Amino acid sequence: MFDLLIVGGTLVDGTGSPRRLADVAITDRRVAAIGDLRGQPAHRTIDASGRVVAPGFIDLHTHYDAQAFWDPTLSPSPLHGVTTVVGGNCGFTIAPLSDDPADGAYLTRMLARVEGIPLETLQLGVPFDWRSTSEYLDRLDGTLSVNAGFMVGHSALRRVVMGAEALERAATAAEITAMCELLADGLRAGALGFSSSWSRTHNDAEGGRVPSRVATRDEVLALCAVCRDFPGTSLEFIPHVTASFDEEILDLMAAMSVAAQRPLNWNVLPVTAGTAGDAAAKLAAGSHAARRGGRVVALTAPMTTALRLSFHSGFMLDAIPGWADVLWLPHDEKLRALADPSVRAALLAGAASADNPLPHITDWDRKEILEVFDPALRRVVGRSAAELAAEAGTTAFDALLDVVVADDLRTTFGSVVEESESDWTARARVWRDPRAVVGASDAGAHLDLFASFQYTTVLLAQGVREHGVISLEEGVAMLTSVPADLYGLVGRGRLTAGAWADIVILDPATVGAGPVHTRFDLPGGAGRLYAEATGIDRVLVGGVDIVVDGEFTAARAGHLLRGGRDTRTVALV
Repeated sequence: MFDLLIVGGTLVDGTGSPRRLADVAITDRRVAAIGDLRGQPAHRTIDASGRVVAPGFIDLHTHYDAQAFWDPTLSPSPLHGVTTVVGGNCGFTIAPLSDDPADGAYLTRMLARVEGIPLETLQLGVPFDWRSTSEYLDRLDGTLSVNAGFMVGHSALRRVVMGAEALERAATAAEITAMCELLADGLRAGALGFSSSWSRTHNDAEGGRVPSRVATRDEVLALCAVCRDFPGTSLEFIPHVTASFDEEILDLMAAMSVAAQRPLNWNVLPVTAGTAGDAAAKLAAGSHAARRGGRVVALTAPMTTALRLSFHSGFMLDAIPGWADVLWLPHDEKLRALADPSVRAALLAGAASADNPLPHITDWDRKEILEVFDPALRRVVGRSAAELAAEAGTTAFDALLDVVVADDLRTTFGSVVEESESDWTARARVWRDPRAVVGASDAGAHLDLFASFQYTTVLLAQGVREHGVISLEEGVAMLTSVPADLYGLVGRGRLTAGAWADIVILDPATVGAGPVHTRFDLPGGAGRLYAEATGIDRVLVGGVDIVVDGEFTAARAGHLLRGGRDTRTVALV
């Protein structure tokens, strides 16, 4: 007798093969049989008539490392069909830790700054009662709704070995050896690989470079080489992304892959019709690596992500010259400063400076009010700063700040994203390119800046149903078997006999993402962006319901994925 029988559904199995009517039987958390199983005995039966039955979606780039301690569901990703996540990306992990409390405090502040997680939330929600990566993984084992694996982060390794000097200088040979030994300990415990960043946007709470950015090429390659000794490991890296890669970054990523003899994925490759040429140039990093015996793959977001800016957090805005002095003030002082005409004039001068690295976010006329929290201000939602300025007889910047001050700084605003059919066509070409993998959600990070945790349902709703640039079978494979194969996940990403029973039951006619809104449920009461899904009837992990009709169950059915046990080594060719 089967434990569970899913009958009457249309199977899209994740391989890219044509859909077909088929029942799915589950026993001992795995797929026991697929076919016409009507009338077979089972302890429980789910009627999936009129629905698609697909493998659970796999999100390779998340930052759920901290959230896992206060939210074991890892919401909202499972609402959007995600059953497996990988954390510990960008070199930003909260393990290992040293015995020096200053190092843990530094990593907490760094994570708050660079990943946009409120500091109070981290301090209240994360116990930090481990030292090694092994202890960190053990703390999470058996506690989560979904399957989760974690990388070992370069910045944490550097801080543990070098202390405060990790921010100041190159490591000695002895220090590199110590980092390699610490990384090996983490990989031996089951971490999935090594992650690092050289991105110039990755700065710590004091405004300086995060530790991994201080590392030399030799240090990075030495750490990558450690992965060669551990089966089932991978590399993840954040280069400084401009219109194209310079030779230094091209050569570094190729050399990292060759040193480790493992695939390297880099984040992130956005694509529109207007940037298709830039995307093609960046994908060439994969060809460059292949010629040198490595494998480099871009993670690409399947939609344009609208930035939701806020003077409350000040994230990104504080990179404008002179703005950090105001945006890092205590709340009440900042509120008074932003109401002061002289302060506003100084901020405008900084935004107009030739040194402003973000001119695309200071086009005040085009900024639209996205969300307010004072009911008296609801009339301004959806209106542009230019409209409000014309109505009030002031400038767009003043009109925007008048709303922000009246809303106690909580207002979110941004530029309206307009997408064309040609944008989706350009993206589909990249999705099909073997040098790219759909992903890059950043779920669990940048909690008030942007929402891309729902990329799975957006892909199916817009890429498949609305624009038709890919088939449903292609879309499901891009969310399942393709990422599973990049990380060598064993028994996941396809619904075949013997595979883990990670399953999504969805309605292809209605699957999609609901509106993005702010939800105040973080430790300490801070808010985060959130969106429910539509058309996702049920999500199962190991044959156990974790989401039913858009609601989480109490089940904690996820596996803590361990490198070499739950992953296999992926060939470079």
